[in-house]
Amino acid sequence: MNIKESPSGVVVKTASGYEAFLPHPLPPHITWNMALVTTLSKADRILGMLAREGARLPDPHLLIRPFVSREAVLSSKIEGTRTTLGEIFVEASGGSVERSADDMQEVRNYIDALDFGVARLAEMPISLRLIREIHEKLMNGVRGSHATPGQFRTVQNWIGAPGSTIATASYVPPVPADLAEVLKDFEAFLHDHTLPPLVHVALCHYQFEAIHPFIDGNGRMGRLIIMLLLIERKVLPAPLLYLSAFFEASRGEYYQRLYQVSSSGSWLEWLYYFLNGVALQAQDVLSRTERINQLLTEWRAQVGGKVDSIPQKLLVQCCANPYLSAKLVAEQYDVAFTTAQRAIETLEELGILFKSAGDKRNRMYCATRIMAILDEPTLMEHDGL
Repeated sequence: MNIKESPSGVVVKTASGYEAFLPHPLPPHITWNMALVTTLSKADRILGMLAREGARLPDPHLLIRPFVSREAVLSSKIEGTRTTLGEIFVEASGGSVERSADDMQEVRNYIDALDFGVARLAEMPISLRLIREIHEKLMNGVRGSHATPGQFRTVQNWIGAPGSTIATASYVPPVPADLAEVLKDFEAFLHDHTLPPLVHVALCHYQFEAIHPFIDGNGRMGRLIIMLLLIERKVLPAPLLYLSAFFEASRGEYYQRLYQVSSSGSWLEWLYYFLNGVALQAQDVLSRTERINQLLTEWRAQVGGKVDSIPQKLLVQCCANPYLSAKLVAEQYDVAFTTAQRAIETLEELGILFKSAGDKRNRMYCATRIMAILDEPTLMEHDGL
């Protein structure tokens, strides 16, 4: 580990001869300047716009599902999982995909863990107990499930290039004997709401990753905590902002900024990076949400008829998952297969759905314009913001 001295923590020499980093309790001293205030204001403003647009969704619970799936895919991608958004949608619609079962399960677990965490927020605040519960959902039955899901580690872990040892690691988090104390301090700060919410979330994310309290799944868990804190602090009404897309698109800088806080106390640079990511991702999701809402409005006018007709219901369903089949529609709405097929053909004739894959009985259809919006690369700063 290259860290020797840092204002963010202390380097502890262990009896085994390796060095580990012990982060100081939060919050650090933050030098508030005009650049930081301006960056925070911009992020708050755009996030507020996203919250208002999310509240306008005709079926918020249903229409945030594609963004939850997108976050799950991109968060897992950072950890090396190679599942596409389309594959997740196809499988959820009853289709078959050739992707590794482990990869698919890891993404499904992320979605389940986020759903579970959001539901639990109605019963309890974010705490070490809730973090353990969510981690158990996240790691259940996947690679790394041997690493005690839902339990804080009792052995040393480290971060480094493939094949690295603890002696050559780029970062070694606190030793197990120190975990209880640093986690106690971390939990206390989770409940400290004196700082602006976005600054609080940024500090919490760094600290969780610096502690690395689980044997595996720390990256995904840390990104889940971001979303849950935003909901708990009532910054967003639902899981609408997904920073995994920003972290994945700027992966090298993401790791560098985290490391520089540990190595040299570069809190301002981390806050600029994090807040800029919030603004960019909020704008990105806002753009996608507005365009999906516009498409839905246009399609409803095209289809006509009663809003509770099967074709009209399918329009909303396509916004939640662009892939569907007659078999799935028949089961979901408890109608005959022929009724479901006619509804799909109505949308196909209007150029809303297109045949995708499968045989006649299990034919998959896709709302390609919705899929194109969801599958666009993440909007980054050089793209015009």
